[in-house]
Amino acid sequence: MSFTELFLLGIPAVLLTGISKGGFGGALGGIAVPLLALMMPPTQAAAIMLPILCMADITGLRRFYGKWDLANLKIMLPGALLGVLIGTLSFGLLSERMIGLMIGGIAIAFFLLNVLNAAAKQAPSSPRLGKGTLLSGIAGFTSFVAHAGGPPIMMYLLPQQMDKVRYVATVNCFFLLTNAIKLVPYALLGQFSASSLTASLALAPIVVIGVWLGIWLQGRVNHTWFYRIAWAGLLVTGVQLIVQNL
Repeated sequence: MSFTELFLLGIPAVLLTGISKGGFGGALGGIAVPLLALMMPPTQAAAIMLPILCMADITGLRRFYGKWDLANLKIMLPGALLGVLIGTLSFGLLSERMIGLMIGGIAIAFFLLNVLNAAAKQAPSSPRLGKGTLLSGIAGFTSFVAHAGGPPIMMYLLPQQMDKVRYVATVNCFFLLTNAIKLVPYALLGQFSASSLTASLALAPIVVIGVWLGIWLQGRVNHTWFYRIAWAGLLVTGVQLIVQNL
């Protein structure tokens, strides 16, 4: 990857990831790996992004510490562990293109379902063991494969219509732990190389700036518009994944 490629695609991808992590609960975070995959193999793009995602999670920890929804996390984290385990055991067996199409299709379908629910003025949902375990398991798996765990988690949490700070804090805590766990199988599977770690180090300051910018923006967006932006981000992510993998 040349410096020009890093500047043209890497910096915007990482900046959007930071903004998404810092203020919008991962709504736009799913575009980073597909953008980087335009100039390198998806597995290499995923390897570069994982340390950057961990940096973003740590940067936002102080802002959201203790503000997460513990009841949801108790449901979500076991599912994520199972999903990461399945991703590790099936590494190299499944097409990343098929995974991208699947997640993109689910994201778009869920956006349309939310439009129907909004029209029907559906009441906020509550934490559910079955739904939470299933969707967080899918998130753990797709996060392992391509860091595309955002849509399934949004599908589970957004219908609960919780306070925006609690929502973002819950998402950040979930991915902080999930991404930290992913470091072990990534290392054991030989995903990291000197060049990928160098690229991660070069892009790390950008994601920190993005997280701070996301936190600043989040404080200036009201509850209604926050969720509109989050749902729009889910739709954009879904469409982008479909187009990228067709």
